[in-house]
Amino acid sequence: MAVKTLSIVLGISALATAITAQYRAAQATTLFPPLGQFVEVTGGKVHYVQDGSGPHLILLHGAGGNLREFTFDLMARLTDRYTVTAFDRPGLGYTDRVPAVKTGVTATEGDSPQDQAAMLREAAEKIGVTDPIVAGHSFGGIVSYAWAVAGLDQSSPVNAKAVVSLAGVTMPWPGALDPYYTVNGSGFGGAVTIPVISAFTPQSIVEKRIVGTFFPQTAPEGYAHYIGAGLTLRPGSMRANIRQVNTLRPHVVELSKRYPELTLPIEIVHGEADTTVPIHIHAEEIEKIVASVNTVRLPGVGHMPHHADPRVVIGAINRAAMRAGLQP
Repeated sequence: MAVKTLSIVLGISALATAITAQYRAAQATTLFPPLGQFVEVTGGKVHYVQDGSGPHLILLHGAGGNLREFTFDLMARLTDRYTVTAFDRPGLGYTDRVPAVKTGVTATEGDSPQDQAAMLREAAEKIGVTDPIVAGHSFGGIVSYAWAVAGLDQSSPVNAKAVVSLAGVTMPWPGALDPYYTVNGSGFGGAVTIPVISAFTPQSIVEKRIVGTFFPQTAPEGYAHYIGAGLTLRPGSMRANIRQVNTLRPHVVELSKRYPELTLPIEIVHGEADTTVPIHIHAEEIEKIVASVNTVRLPGVGHMPHHADPRVVIGAINRAAMRAGLQP
């Protein structure tokens, strides 16, 4: 009888958790609806915002984010001289997962940066992007490198003319990931812990994570409300994001083998106080193997250089454009 009672209690708890998570997910999509348009690609759709005129510039957000990361401020600073396209990366915001990636609650596969780049390259070509500068922040950085590496093997109008890495993941890192990723990236995590996190994470925890991401700087006023963190707390988006991070390192190893073949301009802006994607592991290592890298180091700046010093970031984008022959 005790076992039967326990089973009933656990079942009711699981149902209540699932209902609460679904409610919060629906609330997030109501509060933070799509800002842009959708383009159909092989196996799904991609959400993007495009504005401005001039050479094409692609903006790719980091882990746990969406294109609002750039529409908050940076994009408007660039549209007077570039045609700027910000994408939701696969599985995040309103873009579908990469085709053929297993998405069940107990699956553990992540969307590789190579497959993400392929999906977004198809979207870019369909909306008329040509000869883009590809800029990526954090996880978006490794997708921008994957975009450039794809151009080594493909002749395409969307091959990158330059890359701009904003505190971007670039090289393999030593050690293991935080248990947050390894546990939640497991089959158990996908089925059990992610629904609980999705259903019951309070706003105070969200704000604490934002503080940690920006440290030692502070988030600009209005950022926490605008960014739409609730979109990432949806169970499907959480699984996508965590699995992407949890399975990333082997893909970075493979990509890094191709870096010495890259000759396109690469501009890096990286904070010296970044503990999320440390400069000595990423920017300083690719400098050793790719001659076209130019790095701007920001003393005392953490993981969000495009918020901490947008003028320096815009300068790096302009420099990439000039080096690529896209601007006089």
